[in-house]
Amino acid sequence: MAATFSDYLLDLLLNELDGQANRFDICSQNPANYAEATSTYTLGNSTSIQAGAPTDGDVSGRKVVFTAITDGTTTGSGTATHYGVSDTSAGRLLFSGTLTTQQPVIAGNAFTNPSFDFEIPDIA
Repeated sequence: MAATFSDYLLDLLLNELDGQANRFDICSQNPANYAEATSTYTLGNSTSIQAGAPTDGDVSGRKVVFTAITDGTTTGSGTATHYGVSDTSAGRLLFSGTLTTQQPVIAGNAFTNPSFDFEIPDIA
């Protein structure tokens, strides 16, 4: 039996992202935890990540749009294929995903990332 979640419940979760998501890492593979996102697989990071207010999702449910990263710094060399979004104060990975475009990076260079959505469907 499928459940349908109310906008209120989905917005509670999405509003927490804006307060807790404070680090965006580009990674050489999909991180499964905070250590992998911020140490093992990281190739660079930015701490200027911000989520907007929850709105209707593109497909269903609700979403937040994260602002573009314009000040990322690479800390390693390799091919960035994934990303991780973390809460550094709690030492936890909040979510991860695949980058739209894989990108070779070189330690010491800057990186950018376009704005992106985090969407939760209203049926589980």
